[in-house]
Parts: sequence; C-alpha cells; structure tokens
Amino acid sequence: MFNFFKKRNKITDISWLGIDMHSHILPGIDDGSPDIATSLRFVKSLAALGFNHSIATPHIYKELYPNNFESISTARQSLQSAIDDAAISFKLESAAEYMVDQDFNLDSKLCSLQDKFLLIEMSYLNESPNIVQQIFNVEIKGYKPILAHPERYIFYFKDQSKLKLFKEKGCLFQLNLLSIVGYYGKEVKQLAEYLLKEKMYDLAGTDLHHDKHLGTLQNAVESGKLHELIGSYPFKNKELFV
Repeated sequence: MFNFFKKRNKITDISWLGIDMHSHILPGIDDGSPDIATSLRFVKSLAALGFNHSIATPHIYKELYPNNFESISTARQSLQSAIDDAAISFKLESAAEYMVDQDFNLDSKLCSLQDKFLLIEMSYLNESPNIVQQIFNVEIKGYKPILAHPERYIFYFKDQSKLKLFKEKGCLFQLNLLSIVGYYGKEVKQLAEYLLKEKMYDLAGTDLHHDKHLGTLQNAVESGKLHELIGSYPFKNKELFV
C-alpha cells in the first residue's frame, strides 16, 4: 500500500520549473539542433514534459560558432514559423550563450535574455583569465550576468572559492538539469549537489543539444527522479522570466 501511494504521488512532469532558459534548439547555427525538423521535435518533446516557454541560447564563440544578433534572430523566426504551423502552444524566445574569451565583445548588438540578463560560459578546462573583470563589465553594460553550468568547470571541482566570489559580485548561477542526475560524471554531480546545498543556484536549464540529452531528460522527469532531487529548490525561472 505504501509503495502504491508513493508511486502515485510522484511528480512526473516539469511544470514546476516551467521555463527552460538555456537550450540549443534553434536550427543549424551551433552544435545543437541541425535542422527545423529536429528543432520542432525538440519543442514538442519539451512541451510534453511540461515546459511552456523556452529561451534558446545558441553559442556565440568566434572560433566555432560566429553567431550574432541577426543569425540568431533569423533562426528563431524560422523555428517560430514551424511552431505556428504545427499549432503548438509554446513561447519561444532567443538569446545567446557567450564564450568569455579574447573575442568576447560587449560593444556588439547583444543577444540578452529579455534585455536584462547575459548568459556567459568558459572553457571547461581552463578558467578565463579575466573572468572577474568581465563579470563586472557585463554589469557596467547594464545586464545581470548568468554563469552557465558552473558545476561543469573542472577547475572548480576542488576549490569553490572563485565561485563564491562570483556570487559576491552579483553573478547568477544556472544549473544544467542533467548534471544532478549524473549525466556528465560523478565530479560534476558532486559539485552540483554542493552548490544546491549552499543555495548558490538561481536558475536551471536543459542545455539541450541532441537526442541523448533529450532521452536522459525524459527519463529523469517522467520517472519522478528529477522532481525528487530538485523539485523543491527555489529556482527563479518563473520569477525572472515572463
């Protein structure tokens, strides 16, 4: 009897988060969705899980993905047309995930999240040498910086002091949902657990790129495991994005 009610009470959708503020579902402009058909399938799958709103954030990384405001807007419009044609009730916006490197340019027309936030990332292997200054520069420009998936940077596995400094400087943190289920490995999961325990995360996103990501996400959500792990955490997705 106990097991029966325990199973019935599991939350097997993700409407509690509602808004995915980090994904790579725009077609053909980075290492995410390769085409409109795949993008539309991703949207349908996200909607089926309980998301009603996505802010797509393709990479802006000059060496590999030299996107800009125009290329991202064009890709979003293409996907929006497909969503409209398919009569899917799903809000789509676009921004970008900026690599903080020597080409990081705050003087260009920025792809921000709702004109308020800027999503930034670093190499997983090496910390950007000027990252503290760049966080300050983003704020001077009038945006709130969001550091994407801090749990995935290997140089913070053993020393979280810099992450604490970022928080003191006003930087928001975004968790990859798959990190907490172990998709990226044990050490990433452990750092994610630490940052959750310390209440250092502000936001969460799928960082969806491909079908393997989607399948893992579906299993975690539909089994109730994801909600059990982080469903009660006070993420601000619904609070900060409308």
